[in-house]
Amino acid sequence: MADWLTAAAVQDRLGLKPQTLYAYVSRGLLTARADPGDSRRSLYRAREVEALAERRRRSRRPSEVAAGAMTWGEPVLASAITTVQAGRPWYRGRDALLLAETETLESVARLLRGGDGVTLKRSDRPEPPSAGPPLSRAFLALAARAAEASPALGQPALARSAEAALLLDIFADALAAETDSGPIHLRLAKAWRLGPGGPAADLIRRTLVLLADHELNPSAFAARVAASTGASLAASALAGLAALSGPRHGGAPAALARLRAEVLAQGPDAAVAARVAEDRGIPGFGHPLYPDGDPRAAALLARFNPPEDLARLAEQVRATTGLAPNVDFALVAVCDHLGAPEGAALSLFAAARCAGWLAHALEQVQDGGLIRPRARYTGPPPESAPDA
Repeated sequence: MADWLTAAAVQDRLGLKPQTLYAYVSRGLLTARADPGDSRRSLYRAREVEALAERRRRSRRPSEVAAGAMTWGEPVLASAITTVQAGRPWYRGRDALLLAETETLESVARLLRGGDGVTLKRSDRPEPPSAGPPLSRAFLALAARAAEASPALGQPALARSAEAALLLDIFADALAAETDSGPIHLRLAKAWRLGPGGPAADLIRRTLVLLADHELNPSAFAARVAASTGASLAASALAGLAALSGPRHGGAPAALARLRAEVLAQGPDAAVAARVAEDRGIPGFGHPLYPDGDPRAAALLARFNPPEDLARLAEQVRATTGLAPNVDFALVAVCDHLGAPEGAALSLFAAARCAGWLAHALEQVQDGGLIRPRARYTGPPPESAPDA
């Protein structure tokens, strides 16, 4: 099969009307590009068409549709915050890659929240926890705020936005272990002794913007579930942080560190070959939403020369599997290039993603009801009810 199909071929394969095909493209289910031979026509990625055809062949019982939606499946709720289309992320309709050229995390956080909070920045913040690693301090800071905060449900929208702006600063304070003024990327650069400005701080800024949100990722969904109960924004952000702490989400830098150790011991060709032969994942490479490569990673890696061992690893993985580095790889490479302290990669990820958690929590409180799916029971049959 060809890599790209005409509209007529797709409509015939899937039994679609032209307007339905357009809707699939707008929802990010199919990728379209201009036909090189006729710019008036579009071509559609064949493997995505086949994936949709396979879904149609399966049983369409509601329980199976719902189960499939839980893992990179059909969209399950409406959101105006972030989408992945045309091979790149968009924040409220604006290209995240272009935003990374000029914006700060704070300005992008306002955009993700819907534009509120421009003049809501406050300086009366509590002193952050000073002991423990950065992630532990962040947990403590959010937990302390959640313990005394009022439920978000019923608060005026402006008050919720003000609280979200304050929480982002409180979170950054905890990661930096000090309360300071100025943009978050400068505060982190200062805390990591990388200077008050310059190329290092700018690279941190770009990284924060590109990682600020990524549609309905696990931590954003966790934040929304908490917010759907009416919980405080601090509690919702805490739920997001709890989800991020898992090895399948925020644990990618640690997994990549283990792979780097294998490369150091065996060489990149043997290490990658062993992973493939043993059907083990290769952390830091590939992404289901970016079959042609993660543009966030490409944008960051274009700003500097990655460490030699990571560059050799990337070459070997691409040669062996065809996979390109994803943003987890780029995040580790950024921190290594900067000489940032241990744990900086996860701190950057968490600081950035906190902006997204708060935006999702605000949207859920404003527009959504309680998130309460049903479970498909697979346990032993219930015992018979006693006779009346």
